Amino acid sequence: MPDAASRPRALLRSFVPADFMTLGNAACGTGAILFCLNYLEAGRHDPYLVGAFLLLPLALALDVTDGLVARGRRQSPFGADLDSLADVVSFGVAPAVLGFTLGLRGGWDAVILCIFVCCGVSRLARYNVTAATLSDAAGKVKYYEGTPIPTSLVIVGLLWIAWLLGHVAEHIWFGGFRVGPAWFHPLVLIYAVSGTLMVSASLRIPKP
Repeated sequence: MPDAASRPRALLRSFVPADFMTLGNAACGTGAILFCLNYLEAGRHDPYLVGAFLLLPLALALDVTDGLVARGRRQSPFGADLDSLADVVSFGVAPAVLGFTLGLRGGWDAVILCIFVCCGVSRLARYNVTAATLSDAAGKVKYYEGTPIPTSLVIVGLLWIAWLLGHVAEHIWFGGFRVGPAWFHPLVLIYAVSGTLMVSASLRIPKP
């Protein structure tokens, strides 16, 4: 049995090139979150938010590339799990933090943002469990059940436009109002729609 000092090296030796791209995806998502925190701390220092917006499309590029690199090569025992965990960070948590950063900070907003992330986690867990049964004879998954979690970048794109037009924070699209004990901003419903589509069992999207 390897000693404790050798375990980290053994883990790294088991990675294949695609795994490092997946880790790059996770790093981009984490970096976007940190940029959002810096933006809030600095009092809306724009370059921080630009960094967050740029890192999330880069995360998607790495997510797509790791699949292309993995095809026809030695498979990693960690590939599927690494990919799901990275996607949760970059396409689940990071877009939710971005929405919070740009003004969706009401109590009901927070509830919906949390539900959105949970939908993303649930969707990825379902995919990992059902991928084998959804695969054809060649082992290729024929279709997605529900929208893939990277589709949350549509929300990121909308927030980018809102930010460029100055419709964030107190000027956020559709405003906000108090519902019972907490504030609610209707724009947060785009997260509710995205989360619902991700966990849909009836929506089937052909996998390219």
